[in-house]
Amino acid sequence: MRHFAIVPGDGIGPEVVKVGMDCMEALCEVTSFDFDGEVFDIGGERYLRTGELLTDEDVSDLKKKDAIYFGAIGDPRVRAGVLEGGILLKMRAVFDQYVNLRPVVSWFPYVPLKREVPFDIHFLRENTEDFYMGLGARLGKAGGYGAELEVRRESYNMTFDVRGVPSADDEYSIEIGLLSRRGVARFADYAFGYAQGRGEDKVTLVDKANVITNNYGMQREIFQQKADEYGMKLEFMYVDAMSMAMIVRPETFGTVAVPNLFGDILTDLGAQLQGGLGMGGSGNINPNGLSMFEPIHGSAPDIAGQGRANPIAAVLAAELLLDNQGYPEEGRMLRAAVRHCLDSMQVTPDLGGRLRTEEVGEAMVGFILNQKR
Repeated sequence: MRHFAIVPGDGIGPEVVKVGMDCMEALCEVTSFDFDGEVFDIGGERYLRTGELLTDEDVSDLKKKDAIYFGAIGDPRVRAGVLEGGILLKMRAVFDQYVNLRPVVSWFPYVPLKREVPFDIHFLRENTEDFYMGLGARLGKAGGYGAELEVRRESYNMTFDVRGVPSADDEYSIEIGLLSRRGVARFADYAFGYAQGRGEDKVTLVDKANVITNNYGMQREIFQQKADEYGMKLEFMYVDAMSMAMIVRPETFGTVAVPNLFGDILTDLGAQLQGGLGMGGSGNINPNGLSMFEPIHGSAPDIAGQGRANPIAAVLAAELLLDNQGYPEEGRMLRAAVRHCLDSMQVTPDLGGRLRTEEVGEAMVGFILNQKR
């Protein structure tokens, strides 16, 4: 029996999470897999009602679970960044989920490029450092040209005393991207180990080391040291070149390691290569702790409650969850259910179909119940 925390979140989150839950419950009927799910009221609605984001009680209760199944975050009634930073990014940091796994797989002929050659890229995005740490400030005007900044992570805390002396009186903004040697090293270890597990002999590291020389220069040094330790190849790609290469030759990439900010951007491009944001599942992984699995799309409040949300990304996130929890065969059954719906065009309008969200879910559940182990 596995114990999962279910965080439906905002917008279309509850709709797509329900489909994923229904599919996992169907697996319980035809396999030995079994789970229970406790729903957590964490998101925009609670914040508007109580002012609470992610509380200490939430963290304590979530730590008692084997994994988190997450829907989406974001509410147009709340200023952008409040929910994202106070809930999603905080969860990744508090639970030290330092790897964000985002597979980009061709679902030919449903990919926009209609490429005959299949591709299977697994992006590993560093998930707790870089420019997503909230280390920023506005300097000038009433606040003067100084700021005290602090970051807290599972492995370290750091404070910054920023003092600017501008030659021109104006308002300025700063954002600090921070990498630690320990953080990069453990990420590199995970990347090379992951590539080996896939039977590959190479990792591609994406950065912008020709401009952001200190952060990504150190990252390159550490990755090269790890490549030598593992006896594997290491390919360097600048993020702009990688963007082009993903369009013209995605089949040439396997395991790709990328820092936090660029990883967010490239994996959205990757999602579009495989049919849209509704096709991308992801895992926020702590190899030795609590991991969280979610679709990569946002809360899409403009279509919430209309039955138009594509649930495939949430089901693929559930596949990653099951694989992480030691149920790879059951995960493959979820993927087969997705394949069945695509092949039979039992899909939502964004993929050219006519079904509602819950109808796609019903088709997947029916397929699963007809399977035998």
